[in-house]
Amino acid sequence: MAETKKDAVAALEAFVETYQIKYERAADCLTKDRDALLAFYDFPAEHWKHLRTTNPIESKQAQDRAIDDFNASRRSYAGTAS
Repeated sequence: MAETKKDAVAALEAFVETYQIKYERAADCLTKDRDALLAFYDFPAEHWKHLRTTNPIESKQAQDRAIDDFNASRRSYAGTAS
């Protein structure tokens, strides 16, 4: 992932230039939706992780995995405390 919006725009333009011929519809879609795809760069970097995922199913699964990981670490710690 690019560290700045300027770098992201350059990477997107390079991608489109490279793949425009073979994947014209995909390149056109990326070009058309460029502003929406890169909108999260307008916010502070610490918010990017949360802003990039707008799929509610994916967001819920990530939250569930985090809870599962936390619970597993607690069980692991509790098992070694004897």
